[in-house]
Amino acid sequence: MVERHVDESWPGIQLDTLARVEPNEGMGLSDCREPFETKRAYQFGRRAQDILFSALALLALAPFMLLLALIIVIDSPGAGPIFVQERIGKNGKSFRFFKFRSMVPQAEEKLGELLKDNEMDGPVFKIKEDPRITRIGKFIRKTGIDELPQLLNILKGNMSLVGPRPALPREVEQYDEFDRRRLSVKPGLTCYWQIQPHRNSLSFEEWMELDQKYIRERSFWVDWKIIFGTVKAVVTMQGE
Repeated sequence: MVERHVDESWPGIQLDTLARVEPNEGMGLSDCREPFETKRAYQFGRRAQDILFSALALLALAPFMLLLALIIVIDSPGAGPIFVQERIGKNGKSFRFFKFRSMVPQAEEKLGELLKDNEMDGPVFKIKEDPRITRIGKFIRKTGIDELPQLLNILKGNMSLVGPRPALPREVEQYDEFDRRRLSVKPGLTCYWQIQPHRNSLSFEEWMELDQKYIRERSFWVDWKIIFGTVKAVVTMQGE
């Protein structure tokens, strides 16, 4: 076991000592399994909670989401308002991932031209001033409301309200054994990383440590602590 300390002065959720627990050697995508015993009551309650709250949220937010979809199309015509992408979920299974489109049409095709400017370490690509992001895209990304269509993923069972953010296939291909442990649980709409102020300033390693922290600690209390933290992050627009 390798102990690593993360600066506890970070705002938001207080981070205690994070321990890196090495998985068994030779673990592949097909071998990712739940590394910790989880009570059936929690598993059942978590799924019931996901269905109930995602359904209620979709009903309540439907008018707002329709209006936002219209604004996206007006602001950036040439493609639909919903962006669909392949992501990797629990045990390495792929699924169709939904979010509001925040980039210009054919943004994926333009990625190759920007890889040299990547500001993140590890397999994740992020740059602060991404030229592909539209005017409305900047706002919905900063507030996090571009993620609202993932309520459909939660209702379908691909995702949960809380869990590690779903990764792209090209990112998973570069994971080491420690990183692959995040694939042992269902991905979520929000997580510890999502509620950190200036989360994009965190290193990839710190991001992975936060996901491991969640996997070790998860419970209804932790889930709701993160959910309320997410509401605060959206209201205060701590998306960058």
